[in-house]
Amino acid sequence: MKQNLSKITGFFKIEKLKNNKQLVVFLVCLLIATVLWFLNALSKDYSTTISYPVKYVSAPKNQFLSNKPPSKLELKVDAHGFTLLRHKLSLSFSPIVLNLTNLTQNMESNSGTYSIRTNSLVRRISDQVSSEITITDILPEYFNVVLDSLKTKIIPVELDIEIEFRPQFNLKEPISTTPENVKITGPATILDTIYSLKTVQKSFTKLDSDIEKEIDLFLPDKTTISPKNVTINIAVEKFTEKEMKIPIEIINKPVNAKIKLFPSEIKVLFTVGLSEFDNIKSSDFRALVDYNLIESGVENMKVTMGKKPNYIQMVRFNPETVEFLIEIE
Repeated sequence: MKQNLSKITGFFKIEKLKNNKQLVVFLVCLLIATVLWFLNALSKDYSTTISYPVKYVSAPKNQFLSNKPPSKLELKVDAHGFTLLRHKLSLSFSPIVLNLTNLTQNMESNSGTYSIRTNSLVRRISDQVSSEITITDILPEYFNVVLDSLKTKIIPVELDIEIEFRPQFNLKEPISTTPENVKITGPATILDTIYSLKTVQKSFTKLDSDIEKEIDLFLPDKTTISPKNVTINIAVEKFTEKEMKIPIEIINKPVNAKIKLFPSEIKVLFTVGLSEFDNIKSSDFRALVDYNLIESGVENMKVTMGKKPNYIQMVRFNPETVEFLIEIE
């Protein structure tokens, strides 16, 4: 067996091939005949199917493409072998571009759905493929284009941020954005469910100074927004403690009743920003007791804070209950 293999491999050794002129002539003739046959075959006309990618552009004004039509069309074509070979050897084709405005013009739709007959596209596709190729058929025979209306509305910006301050620092005023509202455009079915637009999530730590920073907005699918980002404004200042005495008010007291409280005022302890430290007054607070909440046999009334400035922090007051004496006239 080994001897037979050695004879066969030995037969094709280069040195022997060089010496065997008849074999060399035969191989050259075979190569020439093959090339001539191949060239002759390519010179003939053939029918085949070519798969072409499709790109859909230019939806009618205030409308958009809401479904996914075929991303490729199968073109049955007639062409010379050379032309087909050139196309087959191409690694990728430039996509066929279909203009949606022209495609649906003068067509009736069923609730925004247009049924496109592909044979009606032969001419416009032929202009984009090649003048050397004749398109005889296109598959699929039909496909649907669904166009939905676009809607625009103004919605507020919603912050999605986390803030951590350094000790004794806090907000000087509520966080704001510039602008406060943005314009969003998209399908009516989507926009009807959107009432605000969040910023991308962001964290700020160890704050002890003002921040003015651009921040992107979260973009819902199939929508566009203007502007695409907003400027976030965080005003920070140092806070310090302050104590004030606040008189206690009695609410729901009958006209003919006299009531005395012991004590008649409370001490309020809170932290306030330095910018408001000297401006805050006792009239900015309301300490209340409710006459209607007096219970038989109970000698104390609970004090509640009815009003306080929104720019202060950590409100505590003492006492939380007071004794009372009622005199009926």
